Amino acid sequence: MANTPQAKKRARQNEKRAAVNKARRSRIRTYLRKVEEAIETGDKEAATAALRLAQPELMRGVTKGVYHKNTASRKMSRLAARVKVLG
Repeated sequence: MANTPQAKKRARQNEKRAAVNKARRSRIRTYLRKVEEAIETGDKEAATAALRLAQPELMRGVTKGVYHKNTASRKMSRLAARVKVLG
């Protein structure tokens, strides 16, 4: 366990950041799941709309340090390719 005041403070801050990051990651996953579900139903319009909503969320996750830039780009690229094949 943390012994110094500084280490105790860092432990508190880490807990707060972990909670924020977890919420943000969960929110992004929800958007990605909506795209996946639209792809599964085969509705290109819904999938395209969901993809448009998911992209800024995913990139915001990159800005906030939840995801690496290449990871987010890869996810977007693969989803976009799957949406493009529809219809």
